[in-house]
Amino acid sequence: MLYTNANVFTPAGFVRGGFLVEDGRFAEVFVGEHSGGTDLGGAYVIPGLVDIHTHGAANADFSDGDAEGLKRMAAHLAKCGVTSFAPTSMTLPYETLAAAFETAVAVRENRPAGCARVMGIHMEGPYFSEKKKGAQNGAYLKLPDPEGFRRLYDGCGGLVRVIDVAPELAGAVEFTKIARELCTVSVAHTDADYEQAKAVYEAGATHLTHLFNAMPSIHHRKPGVIGAASECDHVVAELICDGLHVHPSSVRMAFKLFPGRICLISDSLRCCGMPDGEYELGGQQVFLSGGVARLADGTIAGAASDLYRDMLNAIAFGIPREEAITAATIRPAWEIGRADEIGSIEAGKLADFVICDASLNAQAVYIGGERV
Repeated sequence: MLYTNANVFTPAGFVRGGFLVEDGRFAEVFVGEHSGGTDLGGAYVIPGLVDIHTHGAANADFSDGDAEGLKRMAAHLAKCGVTSFAPTSMTLPYETLAAAFETAVAVRENRPAGCARVMGIHMEGPYFSEKKKGAQNGAYLKLPDPEGFRRLYDGCGGLVRVIDVAPELAGAVEFTKIARELCTVSVAHTDADYEQAKAVYEAGATHLTHLFNAMPSIHHRKPGVIGAASECDHVVAELICDGLHVHPSSVRMAFKLFPGRICLISDSLRCCGMPDGEYELGGQQVFLSGGVARLADGTIAGAASDLYRDMLNAIAFGIPREEAITAATIRPAWEIGRADEIGSIEAGKLADFVICDASLNAQAVYIGGERV
């Protein structure tokens, strides 16, 4: 299928032109006029978004280990313009995680039509600090465990693409040196000081999970995790832009602290796309009210927003649209090692794209060239 007369977002930014889709992939991307095909009438076309930190949606949670629930989640994300994702686990027993990981493999290998692609797993926990556990279940926290992690990794055929760890825990540096050979290592749910965080980044960690959340704030005498990550040019920081987890001013600050190194995420829960009410997260009650999800003690538990909405929020907060799109597409694709397949509109890549109006409101979503 040939698409013409569009403003296409490419690695060089928006260009006036079009693209050809063959066998579910972009066969050609061109600049300028082209006869024939489907005239998009000047619409904007961006790559399908890639969410590498999402626990659930549509009343489904990845950690449930329910394949039908994961499919329902994938269908919801696809309708929102998120065409690829890394379902994200919680701090739970290994056997529970193993069961969930098996469902990810099954859904990845047999993706139903109209569903977002499972392109990895983000293992958030259990190697976290008790002090900064946030909405993670403290009953299942562990010290970094290379052998246990390797069993989970091998059990899902290496589908784990991100593993989180708190740098201050005993064995974190050694764990990082081992895990970095398998996937992206991210710093998360931590009370580490600058030196502890720096040691893990020097050992091979390259990612920071949900910047500003579940970590010490920046202090001019205690730069901490954020200071250490910012000055390491190889570190990419996740950012939640639902307008609740991070103030708009801090969103703008983040893009300056990590120039070209921000990865937008949703951190969405099963309540994403659902009405206010009571839900569950990692064996704990979550209460959704007015778009805010909290534990019984008032702790913010995660998000009820999707990544596409968050990308539009980032733009509304003052982030240039090209930077926001990049942070929600090719940057997360790189973080899970899938940038050769997804994340940008380029010849040879999977034809996952969103047709938008001039304000980037989604009008139609395509996965593998097929409309969702």
